[in-house]
Amino acid sequence: MCIFCQIVSGEIPSYKIYEDDKTLAFLDIKPVSPGHTLVIPKIHYKNLEEIPEAELAETVVIVKKIGRLLKEKLGVAGYNVCENNDPVAGQEVAHLHFHIVPREPGDGHAAWRQREYQPDVATEILKKLTS
Repeated sequence: MCIFCQIVSGEIPSYKIYEDDKTLAFLDIKPVSPGHTLVIPKIHYKNLEEIPEAELAETVVIVKKIGRLLKEKLGVAGYNVCENNDPVAGQEVAHLHFHIVPREPGDGHAAWRQREYQPDVATEILKKLTS
């Protein structure tokens, strides 16, 4: 059983900030910033591709609710929502989860590094994705 399933079952304690019959939101134990929250479906889905679309929609509604809660109750200026899909993308727990990371001006958290496409690369990727 994964660590998040153990949190859902109550075997491992957590700082729960929201719970309903399908979804759980709790503070990350190694936060990027104060209030960093994880939102998970209670049913174990390894990643984004496994969860049925209706359940994903319900989970994202809770992500929105928690984001609003962080702004209203903690007074944060904004937040990032992130879902790391598979280990290569930084997923450390193989249970679908969304990070909600509070942000403040000048907090030092860098945005993603962006680059230009090399000539013809975008066209080749487009062909692969649309064929």
